[in-house]
Amino acid sequence: MAQGRKLVIVESPAKARTIASYLGDDFEVEASVGHIRDLPQPSELPAELKKSGYGKFAVDVDNGFAPYYEVYSDKKKKVTELRRLLKDADELYLATDEDREGEAIAWHLLEALKPKVPVKRMVFHEITREAIQRALSSTRELDERLVDAQETRRILDRLYGYEVSPVLWRKVRQGLSAGRVQSVATRLVVERERERMAFVPAEYWDVTATFTATTGADAGGSFGARLTHLDGARVASGRDFTDRGELKSRDVVHVSQGQARALAESLDSARATVLSLDTKPYTRRPAAPFTTSTLQQEASRKLRMSSKVAMRVAQTLYENGYITYMRTDSPVLSSQAVSAARGQAAELYGAEFVPDKPRVYASKAKGAQEAHEAIRPAGDTFRTPAHVAKELSGDQFRLYELIWKRTVASQMADARGSTASVRIGAQAQFDGKTAEAVFSASGTVITFRGFLAAYEEGRDVERYDEAKDGDSRLPQMTQGDALDSSDITADGHATTPPPRFTEASLVKALEERGIGRPSTYASTISTIQDRGYVNSRGQALVPSWVAFAVIRLLEEHFSQLIDYDFTAQMESDLDEIAAGDAERVSWLTEFYFGAEGAKKTGLKQLVDDLGDIDARDINTVPLGEGLVLRVGRYGPYIEDLSTEVKEGENPPRASVPDEIAPDELTVEKARELLATQKDGDIVLGTDPVSGHEVVAKAGRFGPYVTEIIPEPELDESMSAAAKKKAKAALPKPRTASLFKTQSLDTITLDEALRLLSLPRVVGVDPESDTEITANNGRYGPYLKKGTDSRTIDSEEMLLTITLEEALEIYKQPKRGRGATASAPLRELGIDPTSEKPIVIKDGRFGPYVTDGKTNRTLPKDAPVESVTFEQAVDLLAEKRAKAPVKRATTKTAAKKTPAKTAATKTAAKKTTATKTTATKAAAKKTTATKTAAKKTSTTTKKADS
Repeated sequence: MAQGRKLVIVESPAKARTIASYLGDDFEVEASVGHIRDLPQPSELPAELKKSGYGKFAVDVDNGFAPYYEVYSDKKKKVTELRRLLKDADELYLATDEDREGEAIAWHLLEALKPKVPVKRMVFHEITREAIQRALSSTRELDERLVDAQETRRILDRLYGYEVSPVLWRKVRQGLSAGRVQSVATRLVVERERERMAFVPAEYWDVTATFTATTGADAGGSFGARLTHLDGARVASGRDFTDRGELKSRDVVHVSQGQARALAESLDSARATVLSLDTKPYTRRPAAPFTTSTLQQEASRKLRMSSKVAMRVAQTLYENGYITYMRTDSPVLSSQAVSAARGQAAELYGAEFVPDKPRVYASKAKGAQEAHEAIRPAGDTFRTPAHVAKELSGDQFRLYELIWKRTVASQMADARGSTASVRIGAQAQFDGKTAEAVFSASGTVITFRGFLAAYEEGRDVERYDEAKDGDSRLPQMTQGDALDSSDITADGHATTPPPRFTEASLVKALEERGIGRPSTYASTISTIQDRGYVNSRGQALVPSWVAFAVIRLLEEHFSQLIDYDFTAQMESDLDEIAAGDAERVSWLTEFYFGAEGAKKTGLKQLVDDLGDIDARDINTVPLGEGLVLRVGRYGPYIEDLSTEVKEGENPPRASVPDEIAPDELTVEKARELLATQKDGDIVLGTDPVSGHEVVAKAGRFGPYVTEIIPEPELDESMSAAAKKKAKAALPKPRTASLFKTQSLDTITLDEALRLLSLPRVVGVDPESDTEITANNGRYGPYLKKGTDSRTIDSEEMLLTITLEEALEIYKQPKRGRGATASAPLRELGIDPTSEKPIVIKDGRFGPYVTDGKTNRTLPKDAPVESVTFEQAVDLLAEKRAKAPVKRATTKTAAKKTPAKTAATKTAAKKTTATKTTATKAAAKKTTATKTAAKKTSTTTKKADS
């Protein structure tokens, strides 16, 4: 690099390429590829630190919560490269994202690179030429308060996870984890399922009718109406019942089936009259521009994108200069964005669709601070979806279009119209007497669509959506008009339980409670799914029985940590640290050790004073009538404790199939499972050929069928060795896994016998005289001829494939192991890191991108033909960044890692060292609460431990 050049460091290669195209030859733009340092695993600490205060958490809790950081082993080469570039630079620009995490990445770069040249912090909310030029002219210094807040968050999550997770391992199951946000999110899902399990449906009936105007300009116009009152009392609807199936008030009329039908019959010839007609103006305002939370919600509702996919796609759009920064709590638009949105709305829809004054939106988030503008199309003028259609495809185009519509609509005029409500009276027979029956209907007519011409916000499905009024037009009527009635129908209904959370509604619930940061919701939801706490059923999130056990343990022994208000207060406290209104060491001290003389108990005391925890009790859920569900090592199962058993024997048991949700496991369903399973087995019948009983089981590696081989009749006089030999001589029972399309609930004896017939002899190859068999293996169904194996398309083909079809498959070129490498699906160019050609190939688990050394499976939302060279480079860079760390290498490196760091830590123990940065060496206060080893978390270890 020539003298006078400037080094700009960003997080991602895509961001680096985009920014480089806007800067001149005097700038060198390089990517750190995410974080370069983090807290190591305690087992990977240098030997001299394992016995110190850092040994448990890689954080010295007794000396100012000083963290110990290490450069990732796979980032050492990157750090060396950045140091080399820095030697020839006369200025360093840190251009990481302007949020807590981006600030922390910048701090870690300073600590690792130790620059001797001026350092400038360069921030921007969008990657456009204008924004980059503005950022160059308005640099600032590193914000130590943001770094403090992010480091506090990282240490907090390390303490939380490392103290609580081991309790779950001992009392519930190995491999589980607890976290500040993930545990609370899991609790929300479990509590909703508990509500559904306790729910008692109530039946209620109503009467509907079609009425037709007989006079006026709209004579002949018809509309539907529902019975709402009888003799002045309101008719009960679903909203009038509790979740226990009881009426909330005695002031409503609960109409039974018989009463509803009698009402409908008596109204058949009754005279109907308009009692009242009210018309009110209707106005609807557009929704605010997207924040991180609302973007995830709408992407889920409208595009069926998970939060994880939505954020990944948004990240790509941001880094390539299409949208502004996608991690923000603020719905505020810049003045340039407001002008762009208003201008585009006027141009596309007409001047009348733009209000006289710009709309101003304020953040509802209590601690909104991350990236201070809403998510919107990038630039001082917006590119319409039509303009980017050739550049974007698939999910990228759909998400950009959604963001563009929302932004433009936010600056458009209100939708206007009128809402009319009509009440119709008629005389009917109810409970043997004449009563006035009142029907009601309403309709909204939109006379000016306003922002609806561009966009309408979605909403989550609610419990009583059937009671909401739709957009419809009522005919013109006046009070006293007579109406004709027809299609009078009595309808029965049952109340419904609270709906399960979807990703969208869970994100909304977390944000409303102030729990966590919207920028972490995607990873939080992904974590609780990966841990097996929550499963998806369509859009709904269904908790597992393991989640029930985990939440019960946390509620009974760590109630403070998963209290919604307490968790939200922690987030507010972190915001105060970021604002400089609170000090991190004192806050961490109170969280971990507790506050003296106060009711607040510290995390350490909670863990130290746990006492005895009955693991069996924690893992048990009562179902009723002596039935319980237990969370076992190999899955949930039912026990019938009401049945007397001999001493030493287990009570009757039955495995619970994965497809049965917790709220579906009623007492009746449990008894049905017990009746169809024998000691946890589902008895299917007897094999007519062997005479052996055939059963289906829920095994550790999935459902399967097997046969029961009878025990041999042994002479009691036989020796133990002879008995053992006789048992060993028994044939091994045939066993076969169920196909993916089969389930324990529906498997039949005939299907089981066909499965047990595998492997099946298909026939003999006439050329080689070798037998061909159809087999179901670890990696799926395949054919075998001698040592030559070929994959087949489906498990069902195992039972149906013919010899002719098999021979045809063997005529095709061999794929997979042992085969000649197939031609790549696409060639994209030379990778800038490895300098090897990047190609897309078809693999066992789908298409993947590779440079010959690093492989990365393509995301499901990325078709082979749409992947660009830049996307491929990013995918490979991400895979390299997340490569597993070799323990031996890490230990060796750790011992060599900064000799300066060891000295720094010693100083930290004396609590006299000061925190330094390259730009503000003398500006920090030198107190025991600020330590030498500072700052933050990584993109790969965010939020919860």
